[in-house]
Amino acid sequence: MQKKQADLQCVSLSFPGSGGSAVVKACRIMSLGMAVVVSPHRQVGALPAACYNSPAPAGGSRGSRSLHVGYVGQWGMRVVEPDTKGLLMDIFRRLHSAFGPQHWWPGDGPFEVMVGAILTQNTNWTNVERAIENLKRAKALTPAAINRMSQERLAGLIRPAGYFNIKAGRLKSFVGFFIERYFGRVSRMKDVDTPTLRRQLLKVHGIGPETADSILLYALGRPVFVIDAYTKRVLSRHGIMDASESYERFQELFHAALPHDAGLFNEYHALLVRLGKEFCRPKPRCEGCPLSGLLS
Repeated sequence: MQKKQADLQCVSLSFPGSGGSAVVKACRIMSLGMAVVVSPHRQVGALPAACYNSPAPAGGSRGSRSLHVGYVGQWGMRVVEPDTKGLLMDIFRRLHSAFGPQHWWPGDGPFEVMVGAILTQNTNWTNVERAIENLKRAKALTPAAINRMSQERLAGLIRPAGYFNIKAGRLKSFVGFFIERYFGRVSRMKDVDTPTLRRQLLKVHGIGPETADSILLYALGRPVFVIDAYTKRVLSRHGIMDASESYERFQELFHAALPHDAGLFNEYHALLVRLGKEFCRPKPRCEGCPLSGLLS
């Protein structure tokens, strides 16, 4: 059966699969309200929010797929599978049932959380707590105090956090930005939209995507999912996304599949960290894991 060109709409779809991400070209026959995968395709595109039923790519073993193309806030258009959406929520429910609320991020106010987000780079939280306690005892846990303090003095106070000379420089850079741009006031920072603020943070020396998003989510309550080594390890081991995928691809998966709720993102990320520390370690301890049998 032949169809007129106007009756045929094609789109390249990118979605996670058990063997990593897959990109296929699907065509929708408008009058029949259906879509079929017609060929592998290298380009990624998007259509307005809609659902397209299509068979799995050649060699796939999961049967038909219902692909959802939707608008994901400021992050743009992206495709996810409804079964992936359900799987991510199932993971959250299992972890929350096993571990309960994590009450993360610990800290007395947004600025302390921001400092902690920088100090926790490449170290554990116990060391960060010791460094923060040193700053508090020295009455130095304020933007003004850190800005006035010499880098050498600051490095001595945060020594327990490791890489103290590097982190002292990063803290000074962040505080300088915070004072110059926002007069050291969190209330002024909260007035700025999330994409703009994220771009600004990423320009500060020593602040990468994970640290910037930790500040946005935990200090400012923005619905931005934080991706870290624990998150990548858990998802890759359960066939949801290959560990080699970029930070942005992992983040897009959560942003597309979950409600944009800062409380949910906060709790979910904290639960993944807990799982990564107790069970999904570099050498996994699968017995008793809350995600045991997840994909069976």
